[in-house]
Amino acid sequence: MNVTHLECAACGLHHEARRLHNLCTQCGKPLLVRYDLKRAADSLTKEVLLTRPSNMWRYREVLPVEHDENITSLGEGWTPLLPAPRLARQTGLDQLWIKDESQNPTQSFKARGMSAAVSVAKELGARRLAVPSAGNAAGALAAYAARAGLEAFIFMPADTPRANIIECQQTGAHVQLIDGLITDCGAEVARRKDAEGWFDVSTLKEPYRVEGKKTLGYELAEQLNWTLPDVIIYPTGGGTGLIGMWKAFAEMEAMGWIDAKRPRMVSVQAAGCAPIVRAFMEGKRFADEFANAATTASGLRVPRAIGDFLILDAIRASGGTAVAVTDDELIHATGEMGAAEGLFAAPEGAACLPALRKLIRAGEVKPSESVVLFNTGAGVKYLETYAS
Repeated sequence: MNVTHLECAACGLHHEARRLHNLCTQCGKPLLVRYDLKRAADSLTKEVLLTRPSNMWRYREVLPVEHDENITSLGEGWTPLLPAPRLARQTGLDQLWIKDESQNPTQSFKARGMSAAVSVAKELGARRLAVPSAGNAAGALAAYAARAGLEAFIFMPADTPRANIIECQQTGAHVQLIDGLITDCGAEVARRKDAEGWFDVSTLKEPYRVEGKKTLGYELAEQLNWTLPDVIIYPTGGGTGLIGMWKAFAEMEAMGWIDAKRPRMVSVQAAGCAPIVRAFMEGKRFADEFANAATTASGLRVPRAIGDFLILDAIRASGGTAVAVTDDELIHATGEMGAAEGLFAAPEGAACLPALRKLIRAGEVKPSESVVLFNTGAGVKYLETYAS
């Protein structure tokens, strides 16, 4: 294993790698895993990747598990990067792709993060894991905890899509529904975790989910023959995927795989819950909690993200932006995406399409630029949304 230490993303304080941590012990901000990338690059090469299995663990040297027997996998990762020629013509673009995360084992990108987080938690001795979730993270934790032989305790808003609730129950998790938002679920985990002996695997409140998510960035580079796109449009709730990709790009540059050029990172949120968009427009580094958060896209209903400054830093450093779309726009876009490309996207993923159109109209995306939209999950999990 090439992990050297954990580093606070805000104050820089180093923490020991081989023990369970949640947030920085000094400032309470997220911890990030750091690697000896020179050593990693000795065995992890572009040529070696051609021989590796088609899952996220192909990037083993830059993932945080020490012993292979602790890797908890259901075959996550290496999802298709689909050309979208009809949507490209409709939007006037030369090059448009959709990275389809619905083809992960638990039908969303959350499988990546939970595979990494559960693997490390198992390795470091955790036996009971807890998470607040608006849906897909819960399903992923339930599945991977079951795979690892660990207990999962899941707290979800009572109006979470029914498919997510049933998924967790049928994969052995202890499920409690809360009248409120994901922040209320998180407060319940925080209140009970010490007494109950839970390790909290909330978004960015432990260092390893982001490590699984960063493989999105590695895959994107590899699938595009080591040339990153001009623009990445990403639906943002907690923002771990965007943060993870930004971390991956830095790691790949340090290993000599890519140059310093970066895609413009675009964060997409629902108009009814857009703390990152508001903070970006107001020039703030930290986002205020979004009051009365409401959107049918449950994965975007995150009124306060602990990694807000990391999301905003990446957007600004890349020359990107943040865009809000209405629920009507993202629901309509689901049908557009499906009819044009045969992909039944989650509402969060569909939100990327109206965001793209807004950027094109504003002149912020040019017809000649290459663009990747991220569909983070499967539309079939949101049938109530479309029925209404």
